Amino acid sequence: MIESNDPEINIDELIQKIVEQVNKSQIHSQLGNLQSNLDTSTLKLSISYIESFLKNAESRSSVRTKWPDKLNFFPLNLSAKLQKLVLKVINFLFKDQREVNFNIINSLKESVALNHQLIEEIATLKAQVDNSIQGLDERLVTLDNRNQGLDKRLIAVDNRIQGLDERLLAMDSSIQGIDDSLNAIDTLIGNWLTGIQEGLDTVNNRIQAIDEHKSIVDARIERVSEDLITANTRIQEINERYIRNDSYLKSDLMQQKRLITVFLEEAKKRLPEPFIQEQLQTFVNEDMHFLDAFYVAFEEQFRGSREDILNRLKVYLPLIAEANTGKPESPILDVGCGRGEWLELLQDSGYITRGLDINRVMIEQCRIRGLEVIEGDVISYLQSLPDASLGAVTGFHIIEHLPFEVLLKLFTESMRVLKTGGLVIFETPNPDNVLVGSNTFYLDPTHRNPLPSSMLKFVAESFGLSRVRCIKLHPDTTQPKLTGSELAERFNDYFYGPQDYAVVGFKP
Repeated sequence: MIESNDPEINIDELIQKIVEQVNKSQIHSQLGNLQSNLDTSTLKLSISYIESFLKNAESRSSVRTKWPDKLNFFPLNLSAKLQKLVLKVINFLFKDQREVNFNIINSLKESVALNHQLIEEIATLKAQVDNSIQGLDERLVTLDNRNQGLDKRLIAVDNRIQGLDERLLAMDSSIQGIDDSLNAIDTLIGNWLTGIQEGLDTVNNRIQAIDEHKSIVDARIERVSEDLITANTRIQEINERYIRNDSYLKSDLMQQKRLITVFLEEAKKRLPEPFIQEQLQTFVNEDMHFLDAFYVAFEEQFRGSREDILNRLKVYLPLIAEANTGKPESPILDVGCGRGEWLELLQDSGYITRGLDINRVMIEQCRIRGLEVIEGDVISYLQSLPDASLGAVTGFHIIEHLPFEVLLKLFTESMRVLKTGGLVIFETPNPDNVLVGSNTFYLDPTHRNPLPSSMLKFVAESFGLSRVRCIKLHPDTTQPKLTGSELAERFNDYFYGPQDYAVVGFKP
């Protein structure tokens, strides 16, 4: 095998170059002969001889005006007049011949001039040919040297080709041995693959059986998973119910324990005397909290999760920002604060706020969360506050629990304690929604009467609030809507429209 760094030699190209060099040598020989033939000295001598003949012929072809000196002897020596007459006759007789001779002489002159020009061009061409021949001689010498080098390289190439032939013969022998080995290996591999294929067939049969068994197991696992999902759902429902019941029972037990403790303390004070009116009133006041734990459980079931209520109440934050309230000199009071979602949202937003409620279980939950909550009746607490001491009074799902007379007092006291520009927000169920007004409103047994938005807006304006408006909230998105007509749209609005609304007003 020839190494990669050896130049590749094309024998045909080398032979072609040698033929070209031989042809060039023949051209050089022809040019040498041309050089010997281009000797112009002989041509110039011949042309000079021709020019002398032309001058002699030109002198003889001219018109005779003088008697030749050769004829000045007797009897040819004639008188002058007779000589002129003879010359005129001769000139007349040889007029055509003289004209012909003159034209021939002019033609020969032109030919001689052309020959002079040709001799000069031949001399120039000779000089160029001499230079070209000299260059060709030098190139031929170079080519001869290169031909000698090519001959040496051809000899080397022949030697290398001979070596390659020998190596190729050796490789042929090696390849033959390799072919024999490969045939043997093919036979072994064929036998081995046959055994493997038989083993794979056995494995495939086992895998097929395993797949069938796996399908059966998967079906059983799927059924078990469905049963587990059903069981987890039931367990989760039971856990939620247990947590609610546990919370309710704990709260109720705490209330019962507190009532028993109060009763025992009062009994110890009076025994063996009977209870006086003031002590009996204490029992009556405690009886008001008998349903506190129950109402907390009720709220957990029907009000919605704490996270849902927090997200719903965020719609009111722009109103607080608009009123520029919630500062130390203009705090926000939330009446009937319940579980404290609104208080938590305001506190997280950086506003100064406090809550008011009578449910002791809810108050305790708020205080655990770090919220400021006061236990007390809403009207009594508002009446205890000085004029223009609050920046906002809010209440969410509280006014529907109040008798109408108490509702009017709430607006009266709210207007009194609000600063100028202060804000009122009261949210309540929307009876314009037929399902709310006829059904869901009465899920809470402590609700009194639904409050139409137009009526509540009138009450707010009649007590002096300005920029009063009703904000419709929380449409029912769980039910499919009817489409296709104006009646269908009205039906959707009445049955699936906003389930709550809020009356909002500012103190002028």
